[in-house]
Amino acid sequence: MLTDLLLPMRFPARRIHTILAFAALLFSAAPTKAQISPQTAAQAVWRMTTEYPENNISGIGLATFADRVAARTNGYVTVTNAFDNQLKINSGEMPRAALDGRIAGGDAFAGALSGLDPVLGLSTLPFLVQSVETAQAVNSRARPLYEKALAARGLKLLYLTIWPATGLWSDRSLAGAEDLPTLNLRAYDVNSSEVMKAAGANAQFLPMDTALAGLREHRLNAFLTSGDGGAGRKLWDFLPHFTAINYAMPVSIAFVRSEAFAALSEPMQREVLAAAAETEQSQRALLAHRSSENYARMRDNGVHIAEPAPASLVAALRIAAAGTITAWEAQAGADAAAIVEWAKGQ
Repeated sequence: MLTDLLLPMRFPARRIHTILAFAALLFSAAPTKAQISPQTAAQAVWRMTTEYPENNISGIGLATFADRVAARTNGYVTVTNAFDNQLKINSGEMPRAALDGRIAGGDAFAGALSGLDPVLGLSTLPFLVQSVETAQAVNSRARPLYEKALAARGLKLLYLTIWPATGLWSDRSLAGAEDLPTLNLRAYDVNSSEVMKAAGANAQFLPMDTALAGLREHRLNAFLTSGDGGAGRKLWDFLPHFTAINYAMPVSIAFVRSEAFAALSEPMQREVLAAAAETEQSQRALLAHRSSENYARMRDNGVHIAEPAPASLVAALRIAAAGTITAWEAQAGADAAAIVEWAKGQ
């Protein structure tokens, strides 16, 4: 064939025909775009994190999402997870870490994100929801507000995880409101810190790792968190009492940097969102039995569970909560306040 290319110019037609045939042979040997599988194409790798252990409900969500994304994108999008604050990035720091490129995203406790926008603190408002059904309805109504708040800061909401109800872990049995001033308590966001202070406790909002250090050093003797959060951290080693005050059913929010999501093709974006929706449904199914499983594990480890909580204790906390809810409604805006008012009627 190469000798044909060298034929003298007196055979131009034959020479042109040979060149075209040679070019066709070269192009037929190269794979077309449609023939390139996801495995051979350049892949998107998302590093995601949570400050909670892998067996915590937040960790389970990230693991599920990674599996679903890999399956739905045929390996094109890969999620690599860091659990238990391995990267030393707590929930409140995750948005900045994502925008700085240290991570693609993560699963953050929503209360710690309220500094970005007050609406992200909705799920931690005290005594707003008292059932899984109400929690699901409230967050369905609030989801567009969450999405808007995150999008304004360059973040894409993926899925929500509703946590089991928050209670009080303590080193002593709580008989009533009179015991609140004896507590040096870790709160999980600014609002809960204010409520606990108003009720008489010495409370402060601390990231989980900082709070655990305070517990080991005996500077704290109580935690506001769920059975899930406490069981994952084995709080029973220090705090063998759990009072089921049903303070809130908070959410954690899984998100990714908007630029990372936008870099995907539209078909891949659809698959990632489908994986996120499947993860959210899986997390809801997990929640149905999570509290009873946590309580069984807690009792197996010597935790004394007070359920129902002493009436005077709950009454004092509800009174202390009223001002916090009113202040939050004023900050969060009319749409968010309307959701709160709806929830109060349930």
